[in-house]
Amino acid sequence: MPREYIIYTDESVKDGAFFGNFYGGVLLRSSDLESVTSRLRSVATAAGLTREIKWQKVSSGYLDRYVSLMDAFFDLICESRIKARVMFTQNRHVAQSLDEYHRSHQYHLLYFQFLKHAFGLAHANPNGPPIKLRIYLDQLPDTREKNAQFKGYLAGLERSPDFRKSRILVPLDQIAEVDSRKHIVLQCLDVLLGSMQFRLNNWHRQIPDGSLRRGARTVAKDRLFAHISRRIRKIYPHFNIGESTGTEHPSDRFKHPYRHWKFISRDSRIDPALVKPKRK
Repeated sequence: MPREYIIYTDESVKDGAFFGNFYGGVLLRSSDLESVTSRLRSVATAAGLTREIKWQKVSSGYLDRYVSLMDAFFDLICESRIKARVMFTQNRHVAQSLDEYHRSHQYHLLYFQFLKHAFGLAHANPNGPPIKLRIYLDQLPDTREKNAQFKGYLAGLERSPDFRKSRILVPLDQIAEVDSRKHIVLQCLDVLLGSMQFRLNNWHRQIPDGSLRRGARTVAKDRLFAHISRRIRKIYPHFNIGESTGTEHPSDRFKHPYRHWKFISRDSRIDPALVKPKRK
């Protein structure tokens, strides 16, 4: 029988001040799903996080609870029980040859690239029996027709040269939209994605009108990001959240427990007016 992997995926901010089109994913073996879910749920329950866990809900009163859950999430990453990936675009890299189709289907086109490349599945199975994928997408925001077409394209990945080489199977009936409230892995992914877009788009510097200092919720989110950043730097000491994670060998794209990918189209040009200001 084929081995089976599960990929959970989510997306976040499309149009940020400096970075946008945030996509995230978590890969795990289906045989680990129950234990991974149970472990995260146990930590969440012990922390009093009994409702849906989301980046939007982070506050000073809940900071320590979210820290404990994200520690459990990164412990699983460090134990190679799960792999996590984040992809985004930077506004200053402007694609030059987009037509109407690319603009109207940008969401799905980028999502497709993320799922095709971010986990390095072309290097997942140099030997051994086939690997079957189950893909759990957080509920898609587009039309039913576009979403159905997108799922068909994902299923077609198994016919691509890279997936055939690694014997990756992508059954259409195993690609599903799911409710994140029922999947704690997706909820942790939401927090991870939220923290990255928050920092990369300088939301940590936001000061409310009429105030001289940041709000308590902004401070709490900045502290949670800082904690997540420290956990990443335990894996990669000099990790840069705004750049693609480097490789020594192409297979690292699959082997690495955690990676970022700054997606830049081949024909992009830098718009100086959109360059993010340097931190003072």
